[in-house]
Amino acid sequence: MAHPVFPLVEPPDNAEAAAARRLFQDEIGFLKGVVAMDGLPPADRLEVCFAGRSNVGKSSLINALTGRRALARTSNTPGRTQEINFFTAGDRLYLVDLPGYGYAKAPVKVVAKWQRLLRAYLTGRATLRRAFVLVDSRHGVKTPDEEIMKELDRAAVTFQVVMTKTDKLKSGELDRVLEQVRARLAQHPAAFPGIVATSSETGAGIETLRAVIAGI
Repeated sequence: MAHPVFPLVEPPDNAEAAAARRLFQDEIGFLKGVVAMDGLPPADRLEVCFAGRSNVGKSSLINALTGRRALARTSNTPGRTQEINFFTAGDRLYLVDLPGYGYAKAPVKVVAKWQRLLRAYLTGRATLRRAFVLVDSRHGVKTPDEEIMKELDRAAVTFQVVMTKTDKLKSGELDRVLEQVRARLAQHPAAFPGIVATSSETGAGIETLRAVIAGI
């Protein structure tokens, strides 16, 4: 049986897991929210960002990654994250929570402003090493996801898909969704060949994602 081009990332071995835990044991905190490119913090360290449709679970994932329940604000209201939020992991790394794209409960002009800021960041931040594109495992890749993936292709920013909310699926459903996701990723040259399946509720895949970030 042929292996998929975009396999699920295997859990880390003990040494990799220990290194990842050390990275996320550093002092982690909220640095600032940015509403314009001239407000970005100094590009003095590597950074990874988290992008996804509104209400896909970006803030919950960041909280699970860092082990801090209230580090990133969560909300059931799509479009709550209205700025680029920077979090520090010691003095080595920025974790960046981007505004949700797609549907949002906000005026059209406000949403358009968020999207311009998001695209300007993705195409103009030299220290950005990887974008994690979060995809709701119940729905697979949607048109707004395709649009941001194309933007990342144009910017030559490597992106990796992280499936969220896998605890919401019944047995066998993830394989069906992964088939659709892999077919879409095959069309994007900037896509990293590995998918991480996670649940912020149960902690599934969180250690794996930590190890991926630590290895960048």
